[in-house]
Amino acid sequence: MRVIFYAITIILISYACKKGVRTSSPITPPAVDEQILAGEVSFWLTRGDRSALLQKQNVALNFSATNNGNSTIEVDETQVFQSIDGFGYTLTGGSATLINNLAAAEKDALIKELFSTEEGAIGVSYLRLSIGASDLSANVFTYNERPAGQTDVNQDHFSIAAEMVDLVPILKKILTVNPTIKILGSPWTAPTWMKTNKAYKGGSLLPEYYQSYAKYFVKYIQAMKMEGINIDAITIQNEPLHPGNTPSLYMEAADQGIFIKTALGPAFQAAGITTKIILYDHNADRPDYPMSILADPAANAYVDGSAFHLYGGNISALSTVHNAYPSKHVYFTEQWVGGPSNFAEDLKWHISTLIIGATRNWSRNVLEWNLAADANYNPHTPDGGCTTCLGAITIAPAISRNVAYYVIGHASKFVRPGSVRIGSNIVGTLSNVAFKTPDGKRVLIIMNTSSDAQVFNIKHNGKIVTTNLPGGAAGTYVW
Repeated sequence: MRVIFYAITIILISYACKKGVRTSSPITPPAVDEQILAGEVSFWLTRGDRSALLQKQNVALNFSATNNGNSTIEVDETQVFQSIDGFGYTLTGGSATLINNLAAAEKDALIKELFSTEEGAIGVSYLRLSIGASDLSANVFTYNERPAGQTDVNQDHFSIAAEMVDLVPILKKILTVNPTIKILGSPWTAPTWMKTNKAYKGGSLLPEYYQSYAKYFVKYIQAMKMEGINIDAITIQNEPLHPGNTPSLYMEAADQGIFIKTALGPAFQAAGITTKIILYDHNADRPDYPMSILADPAANAYVDGSAFHLYGGNISALSTVHNAYPSKHVYFTEQWVGGPSNFAEDLKWHISTLIIGATRNWSRNVLEWNLAADANYNPHTPDGGCTTCLGAITIAPAISRNVAYYVIGHASKFVRPGSVRIGSNIVGTLSNVAFKTPDGKRVLIIMNTSSDAQVFNIKHNGKIVTTNLPGGAAGTYVW
């Protein structure tokens, strides 16, 4: 009777999806008889037509010594690559406001769904924050703005009071669910009195304020720590070669290198701060930017690694930087989904290029931009804020889950921090990446980039399991 009930339920769910019914939570099949459907390999599926959304498939997948003529992805634990820090999103100021404005019970349930590792949650393990406002904040601000003509070189007026309304309360709730989540901070601009144009948009950091700006970073890390929030890493500037956002700041590689070696690095060292310093934080078309800084031994000594976006260039640039400086880490810190999303195409591109592509090119994380927006892509700053950035979730006021939710979920739910990437071969249109988790499980994430279903083998330790992945579908296999 359970099997009959399950079949009827799946038919109803499929019918609802085809009719465009939006689910309020990820589709989870009802409990079934584990003796019938238990297998060595668990399989989680998302289809491009949304008929399955990070849905556990109730099929018995077991390894055997039987050979067949199918194409084979071999998972090789003897090949070990980088460790993984986590998968997640940018928690913009706007995202924090939208989540914090939810009713208490709904807010708590959403935070648990996003950040816990319990059944029904996706286990987000890494967040990026803006240091001050980003272009997805409701208004522009820094932590130390002064009246026209005034300065504050000693940072006596520094304050994160603007973050105490929404961002800090939401972070504290997240930390109760996931106290070990990694947090990266990135500024969109320095305080305007430090800049050549004295404005939020564009301009460059004046060298006479390098020491003061380094103190600004120190005070930020210390202020967040006072609230119980550990900043694991910072980048010096979001998109330093794009001064068109509101807010933004233009910073050449040579200037970033000088700032690190003469001001920021020594300031962190003097204050006993172990927060990682990460370079660049911009597109993969300019790997020369971080490499030119890493070539300077004085700056290199303070730097943990380099961060990338992919609005330009090729994801292989991450390997270019890694191969030139293998002792330094590589990170992938931002990619947007433009609204309205083409779910099928966005799923295919983001999983194959980022979840798979970035990690196969040495990235220790993958972050989507951004966590939440409303139905009109708000909030954002005027005159230079992103007007079509689709959040992983939409709060309007009901919550719906968009493509970036499932893109990240296919990795974050299974590839926990401390996992390592291991070897796997690419077979035809089956783009893939494999990991070994801290508890000894293997995770294989596959994106079928063709429109046709693919029957193939997964091989591990000399045995194979045969499976089928629909065209345009993503699958995560765990054993």
